[in-house]
Amino acid sequence: MRDVQLSDFEVVTTQLTLEADGIVSVRLERVDGQPLPAWQPGAHVDLVLPVGITRQYSLIDSPADLSSYRIAVLQQRNSRGGSEYVHVFLRPGQRVRIGAPRNHFSLDPADEYRFIGGGIGITPLLSMARAADARDADWRLHYGGRSLRSMAYRRELRAAYGDRVELWPSDLRGRLPLDELLSAPSRRTLVYCCGPEQLIEAVRETAARVGWAQEDVRFERFAPTVHEHAPDRAFEVEARRSGTTVAIEQGESLLDGLLRAGIGVSSSCRSGVCGACETRVIEGAVEHRDDILSAAQRAAGEAMMVCVSRARGDRLVLDV
Repeated sequence: MRDVQLSDFEVVTTQLTLEADGIVSVRLERVDGQPLPAWQPGAHVDLVLPVGITRQYSLIDSPADLSSYRIAVLQQRNSRGGSEYVHVFLRPGQRVRIGAPRNHFSLDPADEYRFIGGGIGITPLLSMARAADARDADWRLHYGGRSLRSMAYRRELRAAYGDRVELWPSDLRGRLPLDELLSAPSRRTLVYCCGPEQLIEAVRETAARVGWAQEDVRFERFAPTVHEHAPDRAFEVEARRSGTTVAIEQGESLLDGLLRAGIGVSSSCRSGVCGACETRVIEGAVEHRDDILSAAQRAAGEAMMVCVSRARGDRLVLDV
């Protein structure tokens, strides 16, 4: 079933730049010349390619400049087609569609920040570092990669921020020393981490072991976590605004059930990592299976990602 995009719009590719081995940045501007939608550090957009593939990419320039967006795309060997299309076929002058920015990795106020990025995971941290610096916050960025040649934006970061940015190419320095970087937990400090799953899990485990509060360590993932949960069971969902009640079958996702009933819900990743399908919950308990909502947001039960999450009981009422 094709992903549903309810609010995308057309842009034109104006520049492609090789930023590091296997990483190209893409500059996009509105076809009509109007300013692009506002965004904040940590936001990403859906890139809807002409071949029908939709992928999510972080915005990496300043939110103050809405004349264009810039994203960076890693060419992946096991790509499902998105990164391969960008690297091989996308060229300046070509039109594509993008969705409005979404942000489930926002930079909250803090006295201090520790940013930890691995590989292409540096991208959401670029705008965060810029914002933290503008706020006169105390911050450090630790950037790991396979080699210096594979680490995009390393020269720009060091030129702009000097010793606030520390590079950790593994072929020269080994892996990021997380015990050292996460020592001395503080409630005045927020940790933001983005990168491969191996890095995220290492940061999560280290932070928990040395005593960081769970809510002070934030992550953005590229791939879903394997969650333990009860077996799928059938349930009923009332789509309040649509005036329709849908029976969700065992083994059928809530998203697919809503789309089957003709109820429009935006979707993209279908794995609980992008936030496109976030839906307000009016009534009912949710079994959350996403990698976006915080523990506090899950406990509040006011929203869910319908691509992966389900009802805990027999019935949900959603604002769709």
